[in-house]
Amino acid sequence: MRAPLLAVTVVVTLFFTALAHAQTDVLIEIDRGRTEGVFSKSPVYQRAILSQPATPADTALLYFRGYPGIPKIRTVADRDRSLQPFMRMNQQLLAEAGIALVIVDCPTDQWGASSPPPTACLDGYRSSKVHADDVRAVIARLKEDYGIKNIYIMGHSLGTISSRWLARNLGSEISGSIHSASMNGPNRQGYASSVNGFSYDNFAAPALHVHNENDACPSTPYSAVRGYAGENLVTVRGGVPEGDPCGGGHLHSHQGREEIVVRSIITWIKTGKVDRIIGE
Repeated sequence: MRAPLLAVTVVVTLFFTALAHAQTDVLIEIDRGRTEGVFSKSPVYQRAILSQPATPADTALLYFRGYPGIPKIRTVADRDRSLQPFMRMNQQLLAEAGIALVIVDCPTDQWGASSPPPTACLDGYRSSKVHADDVRAVIARLKEDYGIKNIYIMGHSLGTISSRWLARNLGSEISGSIHSASMNGPNRQGYASSVNGFSYDNFAAPALHVHNENDACPSTPYSAVRGYAGENLVTVRGGVPEGDPCGGGHLHSHQGREEIVVRSIITWIKTGKVDRIIGE
């Protein structure tokens, strides 16, 4: 009789462990009080998806995705496709650490064309005070309705145009910012032109930079980040250099080093410690 009892105990334990780490997805939709369209005016909405751990978190990580940079969120079912693989594969680690993940969309008047390349939500918007106000509205909702106290901003690749400008324009309203595989190099599309000569000295909150030392994407050179990040740089070594050098795989998006990258980000959020080199 002992074996069946042990089996039941294990199943029950696993069930309650999974339940403790479960998360609830909530669509956040905010009418921004402006309209879009020429002949028929439609309200503009700022949307986000909040993934809240079973035990409500007081810390949230606001995520701005890489290319094409516009999730076009309509329902919570859009969550996984709006995350780069390294974040999608390890979002449970955030829940286990008591961190709510918030995928932030571009407002509907910045959705642009129906497919890549993006025709909106580019540097002009991402560097603007309007963008900061749109994100500020999401932060207010998180604090008022969900008890979030600590806000961290994270951008990956093209999303780092947002994360850097928000770090400047939101100032001490956030607890910190994370910039993964930051765009810096020249490209034909002109993406990230607004961060040429960008100053990191006037960030009011701490910043963390995460970059693979062999990132092969021409628009995201490691050398540029190493030049300005100083001691706030997590250098990622190794990985799997396969696929599009600027895409969701390859070293640019931490392929082969997904879990340790997310764990390093969590460590910084929870303790402020910078893992200077990971993946060796």
